[in-house]
Amino acid sequence: MSALNTTDVFSKMLKIQVVATLVVAVVMFLFLGVHGMVSATLGGASVVVGAYVASLVAKRGANKTDASAILVNLLKAEAVKILMIIVILVIVFSFYKQLVPFALIAGLAAAALFSGAALSKLNV
Repeated sequence: MSALNTTDVFSKMLKIQVVATLVVAVVMFLFLGVHGMVSATLGGASVVVGAYVASLVAKRGANKTDASAILVNLLKAEAVKILMIIVILVIVFSFYKQLVPFALIAGLAAAALFSGAALSKLNV
């Protein structure tokens, strides 16, 4: 996969994640109010930010051709993504006192599930 193609794939994936997060946020607003919407947005944003930072890590190793180097680079990117999600969620739980846990999990799940769906749709 070329660097330009990689950038295009990550860009499309992030757009799909943002749209999924916004849809869930609107639904949560209708059923749970403003705090539900904010909670869903924060949950989805944690995945989107984690995926974006992971894409930066993955791009650093785009020129490698050795299978083990590619695998190590992908594992680093995935570890960074998970770490970023955890850090953001800890910050959210610490500072947002009106958090609606169900909405946060729904936003997080929508962004995470649609990232996989986006990759399969893009035929990567």
